[in-house]
Amino acid sequence: MQYRKFGQTGCEVSCLGFGSMRLPMMNKDEVDVARAVRMIRHAIDSGVNYLDTAYFYHGGESEKIVGEALKDGYREKTYIATKLPMGEVKTAEDFDRLLNTQLERLGTDHVDFYLFHALNAPHWETVKRLNLIEKMRQAKADGRIRHMGFSFHDNPEIFTRIVDEYDGCEFCQIQLNYLDTDHQAGMDGLKYAAEKGLGVVVMEPIRGGRLAEPSEEIRALLPAGRTPVENALAYLWDMEQVSLLLSGMSNFEQVTQNLESANRFGVGCLSPEEHEQFVAAKKAFDRSTVIPCTVCNYCQPCPKNVPIPQVFAAYNKVAEGGLHAVRAEMPDMEEVLSRCVKCGICEAKCPQQIQIVQHIKGILERF
Repeated sequence: MQYRKFGQTGCEVSCLGFGSMRLPMMNKDEVDVARAVRMIRHAIDSGVNYLDTAYFYHGGESEKIVGEALKDGYREKTYIATKLPMGEVKTAEDFDRLLNTQLERLGTDHVDFYLFHALNAPHWETVKRLNLIEKMRQAKADGRIRHMGFSFHDNPEIFTRIVDEYDGCEFCQIQLNYLDTDHQAGMDGLKYAAEKGLGVVVMEPIRGGRLAEPSEEIRALLPAGRTPVENALAYLWDMEQVSLLLSGMSNFEQVTQNLESANRFGVGCLSPEEHEQFVAAKKAFDRSTVIPCTVCNYCQPCPKNVPIPQVFAAYNKVAEGGLHAVRAEMPDMEEVLSRCVKCGICEAKCPQQIQIVQHIKGILERF
């Protein structure tokens, strides 16, 4: 395992972090806890020392599962990162209530890295209005957290504002991959944060799985000799500003492959020619992307049981194989989408700010 300096925190983190948002499932609703624990422990035994979770992941079960995995001496071998659910914070007192709940779930007396979750312009105003930075400082002073940071989903201008205004911030978490170089914080945000001395955690390196299975056209544009996933990871590990990247691993095969890649790729692993190949692949992806969904599942559950991420994943196949490919992927799509009552609850939760209701309407019109 390769390790990198994490900003100015004084910590060295594994270049691969274990993301706990896509743990193995026994069925649609139930996490395979035993397998998840084995996977997490195997990753730690192989050198991973950064575990990422959050209050809402897997309906609140993710933090409990991470806590279970860190029993039997594993807590001392790794850092825990979890996040304050900004949508649940209505008063300053909610900070302590939520953090204490998370500590109980995790079975620990402290969180190593605590983040304001999914900051955007409205959430940042909440942070300032309720003086939550001071709450972070107090939690750091009393030992419940060790380091202060934030995760981000908004535009570059908001990102720069948060970095400049967040006094005491030590690290950030941004969405980045070879498609999102000019989306959300983007490459400019990565460089700005690093220049300010922040550790930078990268999420969505595979774009919710989209980069794992590119079309044959796009695959031919990417550097040869690597799988699509290896290419996506190498693209990020090549950058010295990236402290670590998170991978939401759902099975042992993914863990094994990612561990091998973490040992194989590092800063400067790409040639100038390969950088140009990624630019060409991005342009081809941009032409084919219909809906920029990352399958993060933040929009779930839908009150009418519309599986929005699965619908959008199926519909994105229209660019590759037309409507018949969509119907093959989800034969009952029309019936599923007819349940939508346009309540907009999903749109308020979407970190990509996708106009979900409008896309559903457009899909139904095409059918």
